[in-house]
Amino acid sequence: MKEFLDTVAAEPKPDFWYGLPHGYLQLDLQPSPEGIQEVARQIRTLPDDVRDRADQVFRLYAFVLTMLRSQDVMGCALGMHPDEHGGATLSVLTVSTVPTSGANPDAVLLQMMGTGADNGIVPVELPVGTGYLLETERTTVAPTAPPEGQEGPGLGTVWQGTVAIPVPRTSSIITVQLVTASVELADDYRGVLLGIARTVTFDDPAAPEPDPVGDVPGPYGRSPFG
Repeated sequence: MKEFLDTVAAEPKPDFWYGLPHGYLQLDLQPSPEGIQEVARQIRTLPDDVRDRADQVFRLYAFVLTMLRSQDVMGCALGMHPDEHGGATLSVLTVSTVPTSGANPDAVLLQMMGTGADNGIVPVELPVGTGYLLETERTTVAPTAPPEGQEGPGLGTVWQGTVAIPVPRTSSIITVQLVTASVELADDYRGVLLGIARTVTFDDPAAPEPDPVGDVPGPYGRSPFG
């Protein structure tokens, strides 16, 4: 899960880019009602052996869209990876920006996340500077079918990991967040989260290479996008 497939530009304004790992699909955050209905229709026509899994993914997609409507999310991707039992583990990746209205983003970030010695915040060194890792487990609405006989949605425990990156030049904070119900795989998903955070860049990977003429010869750093 730690290999990267695509480079994703933050939407709508590409102030930064990040790598999208294998097994993750970038989601349309503004789907049309007709598009959603068509996906639901296609799921109903699938064979029995894959319909339940596809329906679970569709429910997760709908859950994520509902959750993100009130947030300033720049990008979202759904991860689906095989587990050791022949099933699949699901996760949701979101990338957001939080404006700090001209204030020092480092100070705002520490105030938001808490300043106690036991707050669980771990500084991590990234190519773009120092980020801050925070992990939590919480009970929330489960993005799966409710238990049989229950009308309302079920509840479940999820692991949530967040890397917050202060950006002084834009007075903002980039947050890279990964959420999964596979709490037992928290160590693996932490590695995925940190891998994504290390690909965050303010340089357009699609920009042409600078003219090497006149440059001092020397080793070149490897791009996080390959």
